[in-house]
Formats: sequence, C-alpha cells, structure tokens
Amino acid sequence: MNATPLLARIIAALREQKLEAVLIGNAAAAIHGAPVTTLDFDFMFRDNPVNLRKLKRVAAELDAMILRPFYPVSKLYRVVDDATGLQADFMPVIHGVRSFEGLKARADCKTVNGLPVLVASLDDIIASKEAAGRDRDVAILPVLKKTRAAIERPAAPVVNADRRRKRQSP
Repeated sequence: MNATPLLARIIAALREQKLEAVLIGNAAAAIHGAPVTTLDFDFMFRDNPVNLRKLKRVAAELDAMILRPFYPVSKLYRVVDDATGLQADFMPVIHGVRSFEGLKARADCKTVNGLPVLVASLDDIIASKEAAGRDRDVAILPVLKKTRAAIERPAAPVVNADRRRKRQSP
C-alpha cells in the first residue's frame, strides 16, 4: 500500500488550517530514506487552545474524528477515519525531545506530492526511539542508525583516470 496520498491529504489539511506540526516516527524516517514501514503518521505540535481548535478543523476536513485513546495518562490526540484507514497521532510531548521549538529548528523541509512538510531530523527520531525504549522502537534503531550513516557518508571523489595514469608514468 502506498501511504503517500493519505499523508498528502493530512499535510494539505494542516496547511489549510495553518496548524504547525512536525512529522516524526517511522513515517518521517521513511521520508529520510530508511527502509521502514508504518501504518500511521505521528506529528508533534504545540498543545494550546488555538491549536486544538485547528486540530478539530483538520479532523473535520479529513472527515475524521479525534480520539483520546490513553486519556488522561497521555496528551495524545488521535485523528482517525476508519473508511480510509487514516490514523494520525498528534503529540505535544515525545520521548527524547525537549521542545517543539527545538524539534522544528532541526527539522528538514521535504515535499510530499508537491506539498512542503517539516520532517524531524533522523537524529531526533533516533533519540526519541532510544528514550521511549519500547521493544518495537529498539528493534528499528539499527536500521535508522545505518540510514543515518549512509546519509552522512560523503560520496567517494571521482578521479579522472587519465590524470591518474599521467602521475604514475615515469
């Protein structure tokens, strides 16, 4: 299943309602190139009355509802539409990340179906999964770290073969 159209709908609704959020979790890791899969989309956002009203409008635009599955233990807001398979979690707090502002400052702006979206840095995704310590998060860490290493590794310089032969000639 290609989740891109569903993610693009979410991004469009966020933009329409001017709700600032950063994509986190496995979906963000996949956008960075990690070979991971996920069934949902996770976002970090600022939890305040204005943004909660915006989140309600985002849900309405997506023909979805907002659930609080772990209330009152967590501040998780789950936007769900069973008909389309949509599940997007909005969290004001995530393990391993101190603030939304810091996450946003380190995020990369990527595009999904031509729509810009802030995507958490791979370092922040890794830090969050390490701090959460859940079995499923720990299991994916080697894949994320390998992806980060591949991204950070500079490409090997291309050497002109003719120049190399001239230097080696006596």
